[in-house]
Amino acid sequence: MATPHKEGPTAHAANPGLTAGLLGLAKNLLGLIISRIELASLEMSEIGANLVRFAVIFVLAAVALWFAIAFWSVLVVMLAWDTWGWKILALLGVVFSVATVGLVYYARSVLMQGKLSLPQTMSELRKDRDALL
Repeated sequence: MATPHKEGPTAHAANPGLTAGLLGLAKNLLGLIISRIELASLEMSEIGANLVRFAVIFVLAAVALWFAIAFWSVLVVMLAWDTWGWKILALLGVVFSVATVGLVYYARSVLMQGKLSLPQTMSELRKDRDALL
């Protein structure tokens, strides 16, 4: 006598199946993607603030450079005329030149510190890539 094969809830509960496994994988993958998007948006807000600061510094440096060029040019003219007005122009030329150099070095330091990049997001994405490959 052959024993009949019983199919019931206990047979399926022990082996959840491919569909349930894929559903769990998709759920975890979606959670990973959402967390990476949240991290990127947080870093993008920081980059936005640094980008505005960098743009203001760049504009100030450009204006200071133009003033330096203007005052140094006027200084050459004034020295050629052999009058006493050149001293104040020399002082203003030096002040604007020093301001330009200072602003350029500050902007360079901001760029060198990597404040306009996404270091944490890129690190997490590299880890994800390495884990998947």
